[in-house]
Amino acid sequence: MGKIHVHEFITLDGSYENPGFTMPYGFTDRMSEVVGGFTGACDGILLGRKMFEMFGPAWSERTVDDDPGAPFFNETTKYVVSGTLDEATGWQNSEVIGAYDPEKIEKLKNEHDLYITGSGTLVRALLHDKLIDELHLLVYPVVLGTGARLFDGLADLPLTLVETESFDNGVVHLSYSSTGEGVR
Repeated sequence: MGKIHVHEFITLDGSYENPGFTMPYGFTDRMSEVVGGFTGACDGILLGRKMFEMFGPAWSERTVDDDPGAPFFNETTKYVVSGTLDEATGWQNSEVIGAYDPEKIEKLKNEHDLYITGSGTLVRALLHDKLIDELHLLVYPVVLGTGARLFDGLADLPLTLVETESFDNGVVHLSYSSTGEGVR
Protein backbone atom coordinates (compact mmCIF):
# COMPACT_ATOMS: atom_id res chain seq x y z
CA MET A 1 0.00 0.00 0.00
CA GLY A 2 1.38 3.37 -0.99
CA LYS A 3 1.15 6.81 0.53
CA ILE A 4 0.30 10.30 -0.55
CA HIS A 5 3.10 12.74 0.29
CA VAL A 6 2.17 16.43 0.01
CA HIS A 7 4.69 19.27 -0.08
CA GLU A 8 3.50 22.88 0.03
CA PHE A 9 5.19 26.26 0.16
CA ILE A 10 3.02 28.47 2.41
CA THR A 11 3.20 31.76 4.26
CA LEU A 12 2.68 32.21 8.00
CA ASP A 13 -0.96 33.07 7.29
CA GLY A 14 -1.44 29.92 5.18
CA SER A 15 -1.36 31.44 1.69
CA TYR A 16 -0.01 29.20 -1.05
CA GLU A 17 -1.59 30.66 -4.17
CA ASN A 18 1.32 32.55 -5.74
CA PRO A 19 4.70 31.06 -4.82
CA GLY A 20 6.44 34.33 -5.74
CA PHE A 21 6.66 35.02 -2.00
CA THR A 22 9.42 32.38 -1.82
CA MET A 23 11.86 34.22 -4.09
CA PRO A 24 13.43 36.63 -1.56
CA TYR A 25 14.40 33.67 0.66
CA GLY A 26 16.19 31.57 -1.90
CA PHE A 27 16.31 27.79 -1.81
CA THR A 28 19.08 26.42 0.39
CA ASP A 29 21.00 23.21 -0.28
CA ARG A 30 19.36 21.69 2.81
CA MET A 31 15.90 22.59 1.51
CA SER A 32 16.80 20.84 -1.74
CA GLU A 33 17.84 17.74 0.22
CA VAL A 34 14.57 17.75 2.17
CA VAL A 35 12.41 18.10 -0.95
CA GLY A 36 14.52 15.39 -2.60
CA GLY A 37 13.59 13.16 0.32
CA PHE A 38 9.87 13.65 -0.46
CA THR A 39 10.26 12.96 -4.15
CA GLY A 40 12.70 10.08 -3.66
CA ALA A 41 10.03 8.08 -1.85
CA CYS A 42 7.53 8.43 -4.71
CA ASP A 43 6.89 6.66 -8.00
CA GLY A 44 4.03 8.88 -9.18
CA ILE A 45 3.00 12.53 -9.17
CA LEU A 46 -0.61 13.57 -8.55
CA LEU A 47 -1.57 17.01 -9.85
CA GLY A 48 -4.66 19.10 -10.31
CA ARG A 49 -5.31 20.55 -13.75
CA LYS A 50 -4.08 24.08 -12.97
CA MET A 51 -0.81 22.82 -11.50
CA PHE A 52 -0.31 20.48 -14.46
CA GLU A 53 -0.84 23.38 -16.87
CA MET A 54 1.67 25.52 -14.93
CA PHE A 55 4.28 22.82 -14.33
CA GLY A 56 4.22 21.20 -17.78
CA PRO A 57 5.75 24.11 -19.69
CA ALA A 58 8.11 24.91 -16.81
CA TRP A 59 9.51 21.39 -16.36
CA SER A 60 9.11 19.54 -19.66
CA GLU A 61 12.25 21.01 -21.23
CA ARG A 62 14.43 21.07 -18.10
CA THR A 63 17.37 18.75 -17.73
CA VAL A 64 19.35 17.64 -14.71
CA ASP A 65 21.87 20.38 -15.64
CA ASP A 66 19.10 22.97 -15.21
CA ASP A 67 17.67 21.49 -12.01
CA PRO A 68 18.49 18.27 -10.12
CA GLY A 69 14.74 17.63 -9.76
CA ALA A 70 14.16 17.53 -13.53
CA PRO A 71 14.52 13.74 -13.95
CA PHE A 72 11.92 13.09 -11.24
CA PHE A 73 9.42 15.56 -12.65
CA ASN A 74 9.90 14.49 -16.26
CA GLU A 75 10.38 10.74 -16.00
CA THR A 76 7.82 9.98 -13.28
CA THR A 77 4.23 9.28 -14.32
CA LYS A 78 1.99 12.27 -13.69
CA TYR A 79 -1.66 11.56 -12.84
CA VAL A 80 -3.78 14.63 -13.57
CA VAL A 81 -7.07 15.08 -11.75
CA SER A 82 -9.36 16.99 -14.09
CA GLY A 83 -12.98 16.99 -15.13
CA THR A 84 -12.23 19.25 -18.10
CA LEU A 85 -9.14 17.76 -19.76
CA ASP A 86 -9.56 14.71 -21.99
CA GLU A 87 -5.85 14.10 -22.33
CA ALA A 88 -2.64 15.41 -20.80
CA THR A 89 -0.47 16.70 -23.62
CA GLY A 90 2.81 18.57 -23.69
CA TRP A 91 4.54 16.83 -20.79
CA GLN A 92 5.78 13.27 -21.17
CA ASN A 93 4.45 10.49 -18.95
CA SER A 94 1.21 12.31 -18.11
CA GLU A 95 -2.30 10.94 -18.03
CA VAL A 96 -5.69 12.34 -17.04
CA ILE A 97 -7.50 10.20 -14.47
CA GLY A 98 -10.77 12.17 -14.59
CA ALA A 99 -12.59 14.41 -12.16
CA TYR A 100 -11.87 14.19 -8.43
CA ASP A 101 -13.01 10.81 -7.14
CA PRO A 102 -11.72 9.79 -3.70
CA GLU A 103 -12.23 6.09 -4.42
CA LYS A 104 -10.24 6.28 -7.64
CA ILE A 105 -7.44 8.16 -5.86
CA GLU A 106 -7.43 5.70 -2.99
CA LYS A 107 -7.04 2.87 -5.51
CA LEU A 108 -4.15 4.73 -7.17
CA LYS A 109 -2.62 5.31 -3.74
CA ASN A 110 -2.81 1.58 -3.04
CA GLU A 111 -0.67 1.01 -6.14
CA HIS A 112 1.79 3.92 -5.86
CA ASP A 113 3.58 6.31 -3.55
CA LEU A 114 2.32 9.65 -4.83
CA TYR A 115 3.86 13.11 -4.56
CA ILE A 116 1.83 16.31 -4.69
CA THR A 117 3.03 19.89 -4.69
CA GLY A 118 0.77 22.90 -5.12
CA SER A 119 -2.66 21.76 -6.35
CA GLY A 120 -4.38 23.44 -3.40
CA THR A 121 -7.94 22.53 -4.41
CA LEU A 122 -6.92 18.89 -4.80
CA VAL A 123 -4.97 18.91 -1.52
CA ARG A 124 -7.93 20.38 0.40
CA ALA A 125 -10.22 17.68 -1.02
CA LEU A 126 -7.71 14.96 -0.10
CA LEU A 127 -7.33 16.39 3.41
CA HIS A 128 -11.11 16.50 3.78
CA ASP A 129 -11.33 12.86 2.67
CA LYS A 130 -8.39 11.92 4.92
CA LEU A 131 -6.34 10.49 2.06
CA ILE A 132 -3.06 12.31 2.76
CA ASP A 133 -0.47 10.40 4.75
CA GLU A 134 2.32 12.98 4.96
CA LEU A 135 1.89 16.75 4.85
CA HIS A 136 5.15 18.66 4.52
CA LEU A 137 4.82 22.42 4.89
CA LEU A 138 7.69 24.76 4.08
CA VAL A 139 6.52 27.83 5.98
CA TYR A 140 7.99 31.16 4.88
CA PRO A 141 8.34 34.01 7.42
CA VAL A 142 5.99 36.36 5.63
CA VAL A 143 2.32 37.32 6.01
CA LEU A 144 0.59 38.28 2.77
CA GLY A 145 -2.95 38.88 3.99
CA THR A 146 -4.30 37.84 0.58
CA GLY A 147 -4.51 34.77 -1.62
CA ALA A 148 -6.03 31.34 -1.26
CA ARG A 149 -5.33 29.66 2.06
CA LEU A 150 -4.43 25.99 2.21
CA PHE A 151 -6.81 25.14 5.04
CA ASP A 152 -9.81 27.27 4.00
CA GLY A 153 -13.03 25.31 4.34
CA LEU A 154 -11.50 22.51 6.39
CA ALA A 155 -12.55 21.68 9.94
CA ASP A 156 -11.94 18.82 12.34
CA LEU A 157 -8.61 17.97 10.76
CA PRO A 158 -6.40 16.25 13.32
CA LEU A 159 -2.75 16.22 12.34
CA THR A 160 0.20 14.82 14.26
CA LEU A 161 3.41 16.86 14.22
CA VAL A 162 6.18 14.43 13.39
CA GLU A 163 9.22 16.61 12.72
CA THR A 164 10.38 20.21 12.45
CA GLU A 165 13.46 21.76 10.93
CA SER A 166 14.55 25.38 10.58
CA PHE A 167 16.64 26.49 7.63
CA ASP A 168 19.23 29.26 7.52
CA ASN A 169 16.93 31.50 5.45
CA GLY A 170 14.17 31.56 8.11
CA VAL A 171 11.95 28.97 6.43
CA VAL A 172 10.61 26.21 8.69
CA HIS A 173 9.77 22.68 7.56
CA LEU A 174 6.85 21.17 9.45
CA SER A 175 6.07 17.49 8.86
CA TYR A 176 2.63 16.22 9.79
CA SER A 177 0.98 12.84 9.64
CA SER A 178 -2.75 12.62 9.18
CA THR A 179 -2.80 8.90 9.93
CA GLY A 180 -1.38 9.11 13.44
CA GLU A 181 1.80 7.34 12.31
CA GLY A 182 5.29 8.78 12.06
CA VAL A 183 6.61 10.07 8.76
CA ARG A 184 9.27 7.79 7.37
